[in-house]
Amino acid sequence: MHIEPGLVDSAKMVLSYATAAASAGYLGKLTLESIREQGPLSLVQRAIISTVAVFSFFEIFPHYPIGPSEVHFILGSTLFLLFGAAPAGIGLALGLLLQGIFFAQEDLPQYGMNITTLLVPLFGLQAIARRIIAPGTAYVDLSYRQALALSTAFQAGVVGWVAFWVIYGSGFSATTLASLATFGGAYMLVVLGEPLVDLAVLALAKSLRGWRNSGLFTPRLHRAA
Repeated sequence: MHIEPGLVDSAKMVLSYATAAASAGYLGKLTLESIREQGPLSLVQRAIISTVAVFSFFEIFPHYPIGPSEVHFILGSTLFLLFGAAPAGIGLALGLLLQGIFFAQEDLPQYGMNITTLLVPLFGLQAIARRIIAPGTAYVDLSYRQALALSTAFQAGVVGWVAFWVIYGSGFSATTLASLATFGGAYMLVVLGEPLVDLAVLALAKSLRGWRNSGLFTPRLHRAA
């Protein structure tokens, strides 16, 4: 989902600074809520695990350049279900930053666009989870249909933001649309597999109910709201 260098010129990047700042502000709000709920130590632990996971997703997992960007197995819904919105968001932000610093310095100027592309879909995923998951349901008891809805929401958000940045930077043309269609089609294949990953991870988490008070997971993973 990296926005390739040169697609958006420097004059237009001001918008990405604004969207990134707004995303960071909302993430800060979620972070404070998480600290009040489980304390700072739990937040730090979950954020570190999320950061390591995201770095692995971007740098170690297979990723393929397609159209105007790259297809990654980001597993945003998996991070959300295990750790909660704030630690997942921190992990996405820091994992992407670490990858840029150590392995892809050419992506750093696009960091504002890339982080917006990840965080805003995560916030949307959180809102949808509140609507489709009943208060009496722990995350470990989700159905495939619910996991699919969450994965689709996140991945569609990523594709939507990539499309926005590409059209914003390169203009609206048949070539641009064809390139985006190729990218979007490839990314939707991830949607089919990610719910299976979610359910497999949740099944494993279900066997770890003894860890429910460890602070390493979001309380909702094992307990109903």
